[in-house]
Amino acid sequence: MTNQTAAPASEADRAGNVRDAHRFDPAPLEAYLRAHVDGFAGELEVRQFQGGASNPTFLLTTHGAGQGRRYVLRKKPPGKLLASAHAVDREYRIMKALGSTDVPVPRMRVLCEDDGVIGTPFYVMDFQEGRIFRSAKLPGLEPAERSAIYDELNRVMTRLHAVDYQAVGLGDYGKPGNYFERQIGRWIKQYRGAQTDQLPTMEKLIDYLPQHIPADDTTCISHGDYRLENVMFHSTEPRIVAVLDWELSTLGHPLADLAYNCILYHSESEGFGSLKGVDFAATGIPSESEYVAAYCRRTGRDRIEDFGFYLGFSMFRLASISQGVYKRILDGNASSEAEAINGAERLAELAWEAIERG
Repeated sequence: MTNQTAAPASEADRAGNVRDAHRFDPAPLEAYLRAHVDGFAGELEVRQFQGGASNPTFLLTTHGAGQGRRYVLRKKPPGKLLASAHAVDREYRIMKALGSTDVPVPRMRVLCEDDGVIGTPFYVMDFQEGRIFRSAKLPGLEPAERSAIYDELNRVMTRLHAVDYQAVGLGDYGKPGNYFERQIGRWIKQYRGAQTDQLPTMEKLIDYLPQHIPADDTTCISHGDYRLENVMFHSTEPRIVAVLDWELSTLGHPLADLAYNCILYHSESEGFGSLKGVDFAATGIPSESEYVAAYCRRTGRDRIEDFGFYLGFSMFRLASISQGVYKRILDGNASSEAEAINGAERLAELAWEAIERG
């Protein structure tokens, strides 16, 4: 998934006109924000970030009395939605809770669950300055910079997994334990709900995965879509200032996030991110084994058993998500204009290859 929930100054230039399918009257929104956001004032301008295929995301800029203030609004898309998808209320809740931890998140302003304001639930947070790296290969950077950026991505992931979810009020954010059993069931259901074709490899995964779940049942906060494009770095330093796009977060398993990070090493999609063909020694980007070893070192693990399963599961889940995106494009409800290509089939094949290697 490629979603944007905050942006640096240069990213603001990527905000354009609001798509017809996502257009709403800004006047009720302006009135709502005046009443619910401290310091909100001035005339409101609404523009839309054009990237992404999930929850439509907008740049809000105030002019006049509140000149220069910028916010980001994220809303559910219009139309009929799959069950449990596009959970902007969960995104808001977890970022609000993590604001008291050492996991960097944007400042949350307000959650509105009243469809009457702009047609769907939404939340608003502060616009944040920084850098979003859209290419996994980090072109234009020095090897030492690339190494530091990936090391920071790894470090912040381990900090998230170390958060005491009970202490920050997220004890009911998901069900502790049996994560993979529940997730496999969920993504089978999501896939069936958006299915448009018969994909034999998806059927093989649907049969295999529930029968080969590893015994490790660790519980932590799992981001669900943690990768380079979904974090924001400081404008000049290799330091993450905001972890973004929490739509898929839950109480889950740490190795699901780690394996999802490692899809980059197997992905063939530059849109999602791919490190295939990279000369790791020359570029400074860590190899997959080095990246996994850094995670193990930080979390006190000697090694990871059944990594092929974790990779296979992560790619299967991404295949199910891709099927949903494809269906939304066909239905005209995606949050950006996109070519109707179903990536689920190739992702399923990559998932099966990972399982066989493992």
